[in-house]
Amino acid sequence: MSYHCIVCVKQVPDTSRITGDVMKPDGTLNRAVLPAVFNHDDLNALEAALSVRDSHGGTVTVVTMGPMGAAEVLRESLYRGVDRAVIVNDRRAAGSDTLATGYILSQAIRKIGRYDFVFCGRQAIDGDTAQVGPQLAEKLGLVQITYFEKILELSDRTVRLRRNVGNGWEVLETRLPLLLTVLDTANEPRPAAARRVMQYKRARTVGEAACEISAAMPDATEQKRDAEQAVRIEKLKMNDLLIEQWDLDDIEADLQWCGISGSPTKVHRVQSIVLTKEGYTELPPTEEGIRGLIHELIVDHTLG
Repeated sequence: MSYHCIVCVKQVPDTSRITGDVMKPDGTLNRAVLPAVFNHDDLNALEAALSVRDSHGGTVTVVTMGPMGAAEVLRESLYRGVDRAVIVNDRRAAGSDTLATGYILSQAIRKIGRYDFVFCGRQAIDGDTAQVGPQLAEKLGLVQITYFEKILELSDRTVRLRRNVGNGWEVLETRLPLLLTVLDTANEPRPAAARRVMQYKRARTVGEAACEISAAMPDATEQKRDAEQAVRIEKLKMNDLLIEQWDLDDIEADLQWCGISGSPTKVHRVQSIVLTKEGYTELPPTEEGIRGLIHELIVDHTLG
């Protein structure tokens, strides 16, 4: 029996380079000033889905939500072997918190149709909430298993698998369909295949094609650019290089649950913490040493 796997992936800012300068007044990140990377745990989720397909047959569809630049993680997914890639791109989704993101992704998955597994990374490095996977499972009415590490047995519509519980493992058995959030210890993500890089490096979304045409034809009339875009899109379709692009209308999303208006999480305060002290202080592992540390932190206004 073959299985259809859907993987939710995200392009995230490189959080190792975040400073107070990249925070906007509303508490969101100015992502344009940070390099973007493939969310690490999502690569493990992608590898888990590809392993299911390699062992049992079927297909792997990758879906992401974000600005047009997020299509890069879809190309990286194509390089690794996925069968289908979809981006949900809509300005009205900007500012979505985990609840709104889970809702939008659930609508996209409903549009994709039949599936057996939904794989998500444990969490995204730009939020560290680990909420989207469980919220997505709730909205889709799926059984969810978090901290997934390994499938032990998969037969027909039943799967037996192992999840990490910190100081040991649990072995669980359930029926499909199923949502899994995947740990970085689950596997070693495969690298991009050179042959597929050559095959899909020119894959584009409609939005990317439009931007490239505008840049190449700055003085052309809108009519000429539209004509060139139609030719470009048809060529991409013929070569199986058109990455699917949906907006909120395509997935029949209720706008009150999307974007900032659909996001109950609000940023109360943003602080930039700069550590200025050089060297280090060695403390004796005694009660008196701990008292001294607490006193120093209070004097420096680090505490209190």
